[in-house]
Amino acid sequence: MSRRVCALALPVFCALFTNCATLAPRASAGPTTADYLDAASRIVGREMVDGQAFARLRYLTDHIGPRLSGSPQANLAVEWAVKRFTEDGIVARAERVMAPHWVRGDESAAILAPASQRLHAVALGGSIPTPTGGITGQVVEVSSFDELHALGDRVKGKIVLYNKAMTREGEFTAPGSGTGYGAVVPMRHGGAIEAAKQGAVGALIRSLGTADYRLPHTGAMAYDDNVTKIPFAAITAEDAELIHRLLEDGGPVTVSYALGCQTLPDVPSANVVAEIVGSEKPDEVVVIGGHLDSWDLGTGAIDDGAGCAIVMEAMRLIHVLDLKPRRTIRAVLFMNEENGLAGGKAYATDHRSELAKHVAAIESDSGAARPVGFGISGGAGAEERVREIASLVKSFGAGDVKKGGGGADISPMRDAGVPFLSLRQEGTHYFDYHHTPADTLDKVDPFELSQNAAAMAVMAYVLADMPDTLARQEPESPTRASK
Repeated sequence: MSRRVCALALPVFCALFTNCATLAPRASAGPTTADYLDAASRIVGREMVDGQAFARLRYLTDHIGPRLSGSPQANLAVEWAVKRFTEDGIVARAERVMAPHWVRGDESAAILAPASQRLHAVALGGSIPTPTGGITGQVVEVSSFDELHALGDRVKGKIVLYNKAMTREGEFTAPGSGTGYGAVVPMRHGGAIEAAKQGAVGALIRSLGTADYRLPHTGAMAYDDNVTKIPFAAITAEDAELIHRLLEDGGPVTVSYALGCQTLPDVPSANVVAEIVGSEKPDEVVVIGGHLDSWDLGTGAIDDGAGCAIVMEAMRLIHVLDLKPRRTIRAVLFMNEENGLAGGKAYATDHRSELAKHVAAIESDSGAARPVGFGISGGAGAEERVREIASLVKSFGAGDVKKGGGGADISPMRDAGVPFLSLRQEGTHYFDYHHTPADTLDKVDPFELSQNAAAMAVMAYVLADMPDTLARQEPESPTRASK
């Protein structure tokens, strides 16, 4: 959608919502819907008139740029966010986090035989470097850990290529879901460990993405201190298919790659925390959050600059409209979600004495496309309650509610039973650009970003103001918690 079409759509959208919101509630409407129609209408109307979400995202991506943990840009983003909250009249602070500091360095890859061809590759976050001059070896291809283990000694001295295509989903699916991203991310996370156990000298993985643009996708990986560490890189889908075809032809395929990445000592960084203090129950808290860091290849517009802009704009809307929720709404822009989760862990540790009174936590970390609703993880009746609240934004398509909400940054609060919500976006193209150089501002539609900010603001405000609270999550079983 062009900027001009977006601008023309604003009054139409606002009129549609206003007409819906000012109708007398039907007899079947629940008390939450009836009580908060006016507040929801004001929030959405104000966002459509003078929304600032896109302008904030533009500054973050264009003027600060990539924000990998430990980088100067990550620290600039912290300073900028505190300043912007303060300029909006919202009290904000930086809470110290010790963050990992991994740097990429130079990288290159190529097929040497049976034909010399360049490969498009990037180191995975956390990878060790290759020795000077790189590593060279014959490739063995697998599509699962089971296939890898079945090869036995044939892996020794080789370079393992994990080649499994990722399926396109209608919206973002989290790791562990069994489809889409969740089906392939375990190979990226643990691929170096499993390959090294069988004697591989290196590992490559087909990028975890859904578009064939010859874009390599980076992402986090892990090592086991009890297993030899080997360098791990992602190659494009097209290059993985090329190697697959060459292997199908029957001869060996020899690949060489060089990674100049390194892990430096942890550095001081920070989460950004801002609050609208509750008028009656200030010690009860609704958290809304996204992550301020990004990978270094693009400018982190959809992952997760958009989430930060949505959260900042939701806070601005509630403040500028002088809405005074009973409970405190606390925005948290987390540091180091991408390669360590240090910010999420630090927040849960630093605020552990308060978590029993955290009544909800909402995360936005699935892009910037139009909102489709919310996910919810809570106790008995929580899903029905959130569905009732979400009906306030149903007029622009954000009213669908599904069981299962949360996000990486708020996950460390799980043991305290905090109800988790996620703002869900339409995700058809999210993984086209995820963790690539193409994660840039031009992928974001200003109108859809405004819709997200309005949906977040309505949900946060109602959860913070309604008389009751959502039922808390049940404690995790020891078996589940250990995974």
